[in-house]
Amino acid sequence: MRKDKEKVLDEVWTEDRVRSFLHYSPIAGTDADFHVLLKAYQSMRPSDFEIFLRFFLAEDRNINAANPDGQTVLEIVGEHRHGQEFAQLLTDHGAQSAA
Repeated sequence: MRKDKEKVLDEVWTEDRVRSFLHYSPIAGTDADFHVLLKAYQSMRPSDFEIFLRFFLAEDRNINAANPDGQTVLEIVGEHRHGQEFAQLLTDHGAQSAA
């Protein structure tokens, strides 16, 4: 069987595309700020994520928003093998661990 979708590498992210993540609708029962932060982390490279964080904070959004289990995006990213650079960006922009 062949894959239906090829993996795209070195995709160009415009500022408008990065900014569009600010408007994703959250899953029912999930904090909107947590949802968009997590979606951005899951979708972006660190350089694009840093741009996203600037837009996010310019709208006075909560970088320490938590999921229904009380975890912040910083805590989730910290559990991932390749999340160190993202965790540092979050910390540099004011994120704090809830623990």
